[in-house]
Amino acid sequence: MLRLILGLVLIIAMQPVHAWGDDGHRLIGRVASQLVTPDVLRKAQAILDTDTSGFAKDTSLLEQTTWADKYRDSDRNTTKERYNATGSWHFVDVEIDAPDLQAACFGFPQLPRNALASQGVAQDCVTNKVAQFTEELRAPGTAPAERLRALQFLLHFIGDMHQPLHAGEDHDRGGNSKWIISPAPRRSDLHYYWDTWLVRQLAPDADASVAQVLALATGPQRREWEQGGPRDWTLESFRVSRDDVYAPLPRAGDDGNYRLDEAYIARATGAVRTQLARAAVRLALVLQQSLGDPKSARSR
Repeated sequence: MLRLILGLVLIIAMQPVHAWGDDGHRLIGRVASQLVTPDVLRKAQAILDTDTSGFAKDTSLLEQTTWADKYRDSDRNTTKERYNATGSWHFVDVEIDAPDLQAACFGFPQLPRNALASQGVAQDCVTNKVAQFTEELRAPGTAPAERLRALQFLLHFIGDMHQPLHAGEDHDRGGNSKWIISPAPRRSDLHYYWDTWLVRQLAPDADASVAQVLALATGPQRREWEQGGPRDWTLESFRVSRDDVYAPLPRAGDDGNYRLDEAYIARATGAVRTQLARAAVRLALVLQQSLGDPKSARSR
């Protein structure tokens, strides 16, 4: 029995930690691509078309939103070079009971002069990497290969920072250590429930989900969401994790499981829809400001 338990613990520990899962990242990319000008979309696609890594299914913007996860996990079971070098860049674990963004971001390490963001230190956070890669994408002197990496990481990381459990946690590995009972077809951890299950439950199909999120992204709050920068967006996601993920979470039962009621599910669904919309708006903002005229972004 002990051997079985240890085996299960090892399997859980080895599972990749994704923010939004591929479905959520693709959704963010689809909405963001409708918020930028055609010229910016063409420029972004031209950069992505130079990718020969083969980690994403193809070079389309839609599939490239998942590239950073595929790159990180490409040697997860072998050398772990890419996994160890970029794994921490996908999240920033601000503790609910003692929030300290500075500590969660390892003190916001600065890149050495003329150093590439893609070769930055492993102990860094998504907040800092979004800022670094945005600076590279905007800079006219950035080498083509690094401009491609900057775009690929931004397409993914801006989504990551808006997943509440990649911005806040309760000493539970971003929800991976809390097991829940819900309408989901299987017992799952809290992280999976927020990044995958709720996204898939927004609407009957992907097109309908995109329509829901696009309606929010083009609403009156869009201009408000375009304000601030990576640190502001991270702290906003942290507040969502505090107020919408953990605060309304029922107490665990005697079996250690958290049973979600209808009120929790309704609140969580609304929060996920809003965070996806915010991510799309801010991804579009970064692309527009980096590759085109920010004043010409179309509103749809």
